[in-house]
Amino acid sequence: MVKLPAFFQTAHNRLRRCWRENWRFMGFMLGVGALSALALPPLHFLPILLLTFGILGRILNTTKSWKHAAWAGCLFGFGFYTAGLYWLVNAVLIRADEFWWFVPFPSMGCALILAPMVGVPAALSTFVLAGLRRLAFFAGAWTVFDMGRTFLFSGFTWNALGSCLAIPGPVGDMLIQPAAWMGEDGLTLALVLASLLCGSALLDSLHLYTPFTPQSAAPCCSPTARRRIYMGYIAASVLWLGVGAARFYNIHPQGESGPIAIMVQGNVPETEKVGRLRPRDIFLRYLRLTAQGVQQARQLQIQQAASGTPYRPIVFLWPETSFPGYDLLQDTPKAREVIMDWALGADAGIIGALRQDDNGRYRNSVLALAPDGAVSAIYDKARLVPFGEYQPSFIPLQIVPQGGLAAGPGPQTWHLANIPPVGPLICYEVIFSGDVTNSHDRPRWLANVTNDGWFGNSAGPRQHLESVRLRAVEEGLPIVRAANTGISAAFDGRGHLLAKLGWDKTGVLVSAVPAALPRTFFGHYGQAVPLLLCALLMLGACIRRSKA
Repeated sequence: MVKLPAFFQTAHNRLRRCWRENWRFMGFMLGVGALSALALPPLHFLPILLLTFGILGRILNTTKSWKHAAWAGCLFGFGFYTAGLYWLVNAVLIRADEFWWFVPFPSMGCALILAPMVGVPAALSTFVLAGLRRLAFFAGAWTVFDMGRTFLFSGFTWNALGSCLAIPGPVGDMLIQPAAWMGEDGLTLALVLASLLCGSALLDSLHLYTPFTPQSAAPCCSPTARRRIYMGYIAASVLWLGVGAARFYNIHPQGESGPIAIMVQGNVPETEKVGRLRPRDIFLRYLRLTAQGVQQARQLQIQQAASGTPYRPIVFLWPETSFPGYDLLQDTPKAREVIMDWALGADAGIIGALRQDDNGRYRNSVLALAPDGAVSAIYDKARLVPFGEYQPSFIPLQIVPQGGLAAGPGPQTWHLANIPPVGPLICYEVIFSGDVTNSHDRPRWLANVTNDGWFGNSAGPRQHLESVRLRAVEEGLPIVRAANTGISAAFDGRGHLLAKLGWDKTGVLVSAVPAALPRTFFGHYGQAVPLLLCALLMLGACIRRSKA
């Protein structure tokens, strides 16, 4: 064996050590990011963020290289989004015989695109003085770039960290009330800032060594500063809960009540819809469920009339692309008449369906049916799912059949006969904070039709449901949700759960929709509120005090 000269042998050994160290660092940061996903719905394990963001904060505070910080942030983001979006694989498995080769790409591909949304803020933070200032700047930058996901393709704002506070039950009801002022992104800012500061302080207090940071590195903050952080965290948590409780228990609906809503959950397996199997049987299932729901709603109507409650109209909702026979709704007036005959007593029907426009392009739509079966309004989905409903032009392979769907113009308010003004939303559109209502024509309630069957019995439908709940709080509007395979639900304008029909159940959910709350602060000013909060925090972190 030829022996390398000493110089080359030393260089070779250093390269091997560096290579092993890089692989260890990659695995460590990917794991830390993936652990952070435990805080997302449906687990809501918030304490994990103290550990993971504490580690990330310590790495940012001890590095002198923006490139190293960017690399650490990207790895953290890749791990976080891969773990948080694991359920996207289920959509491919439905057509595994055709797209088996695409199975690894949905969650990892989305994570690869989203990872720089953490890496760039991490790199920028290194230009700020190390310590609490750097952590505060990073929290603001994280939130700004997280908000920027709205502009990726048609937008992908899924799994904003603010949704971690939407814990089911009364505690969550109080925790999410500040969204009425600052939106979900304001919740994200507060959670990231608290996790960074408290997590870093805890690691310092416990003298825990963090891999890949110098053991000789100075603590993030002094013992006095740590005590102040803990006291501030406790005080802020008590104040947050107190303000949330005060709003939740003291704010009341105003004006006209909503209708009696019937959410029809047909529970049609996605394989049957994709294969257009048994369309007649599925149609009959929806008709029978609708008739059952209307009967329950009319009984509720009678009970309310006996107690002196003013008359409430009845509206039924069928989920997004409810059944394979979509051409019946568009081309066969008789089919629409049959639907309303089975729904005798309902004042309107809101039905999810594919349709073809005048140019032959398919659109994901909802149709509003009058009692005689006439189409009284049409809404076309504006926010299409990237790679699912449309294909970005840079993708060379044909993934989405027929080039995908055409997008609609944006949020609308329907003024249907005898029905309080309603804002229709289709599936994925409900995740976009600040972009779910017509700002010039505020509805009195929101109707969301969706099909989460693509996601399987996973975290996906639960995460989607919490987005619905947060939109209710942000806008102060009650919202009803009809999902094909679940989870169908109704929330009031405080985000409080009124009724729920779980995953993989066939049935109907009947709920009297309450009146809307007064327009919220966030409803007036939208995303400008969290953006201003982030700007103030980042600016404050950059300003250095002059020494006397």
